[in-house]
Amino acid sequence: MKAMHCTSYGPPEVLELREVDKPTPRAGDVVLRVHAATVTLGDCEVRAFKLADWIWLPARLAFGILKPRQPVLGMEIAGVIDSVGADVKRFKPGDRVFGSTGFSMGAYAEFARLPEAASLTAIPEGMSYAEAASIPTGGLNGLHFVRKCQLQPGETILINGAGGAIGMFAVQLAKAAGAQVVAVDKARKHAMLRSLGADHVIDYQAQDYWRGPGRYDAIIDIVGLGPFSQSVAVLNHGGRYVLGNPKTAQMLAAMMENRRKRIRAMFELAGDEVEDLDFLKHQIADGALRVVIDRSFSLEALPEAHRYVEDGDKTGACIIDVSGEAYARE
Repeated sequence: MKAMHCTSYGPPEVLELREVDKPTPRAGDVVLRVHAATVTLGDCEVRAFKLADWIWLPARLAFGILKPRQPVLGMEIAGVIDSVGADVKRFKPGDRVFGSTGFSMGAYAEFARLPEAASLTAIPEGMSYAEAASIPTGGLNGLHFVRKCQLQPGETILINGAGGAIGMFAVQLAKAAGAQVVAVDKARKHAMLRSLGADHVIDYQAQDYWRGPGRYDAIIDIVGLGPFSQSVAVLNHGGRYVLGNPKTAQMLAAMMENRRKRIRAMFELAGDEVEDLDFLKHQIADGALRVVIDRSFSLEALPEAHRYVEDGDKTGACIIDVSGEAYARE
C-alpha cells in the first residue's frame, strides 16, 4: 500500500510517499481502508515539531527523539472497515466509520490499523467521508471550548482564529447556545464566518480586537496569539477566557488571574469521547451544524497541503482524498 512517511522533523519536504506492507489486524484491532484524512495545524506542528515549550520535552520523548517513532502522521480519518481481528464486536467489514487516531496517528496511508476501542464511530447515511473526517479535531475541541464557557443566552463571545476547523464548529455551537458571536480571522474568511452565524467579524490584520470598544463575556483564543493581559481587560466581570493553544507564560498568567477571581481562565484540550463524536455527527446529519471544506489534496500532494495549512489560509477543513472517493456518501 501507499503511505506518506515523515522521515524526520522539519518542513513539508520531509514527507515522502512510500510503498509499505498493508497492515493485518491483531486481536482487538480493525484495519480501515482510508478514504479521507485531513491536515490540521496540529499535524503540521508535530511534523515540524514546533510545540509549546511546556510540552516540548515530554512530547519529544513520546513521539521520537530524532524522528517520529510513528512515521505515518494524520489524526483524523474516515473510511471502510476492511478486516477485523479476533474478539472485535463493535465493527464488521464494510462498516463506514470515522474518528480520531489520536497521537498513535496513521491516517496518511491507504490502510490503517486501529484498536477497536479507538475513538471510532459509524458515519451517518448520506454523509461523505470528507465531511466525516472533518469532525474529530475541530468538532471535539470546538464543542469542548464552548462548553467550558458555559454561555448564557444573550452573552457575547469573541472567538480568535475562528476561520479554521475548530473555529467553524465553535462559532456555530456558540450561536446555538444563544450567544452574540464576534469572530476574528483574516478578511477572506469573513463571508464564511457570517454564513455560519457570526454576528460581527474582525480582521486581525487590520484591527486588534482588544483595542476596540467591545467587551465580552467569554473569549476563546484558538490560536493562542491574543495577548493575555489585554484580552483579560476586555472581559466583563465573571468572564471566561479559554486558551486553546496556551504558551507557558499564558498558563502562569492564567493561574495568577484565577486567584483574583474577577474572571476565570482555562486551558484544557478536548478528549476523544465517542459520545461527543456521535452528538456532533447527528447535529450535522440533522442540519443543525455545517462542515466547511476549503479544498482537497491527493495523498501524493500531502506536502503541498501541509504548506497550505501552515500559511494560515485554510478556511474550515483541508481534506486529503486518499482513495479518490472521499466525497462518496455511501
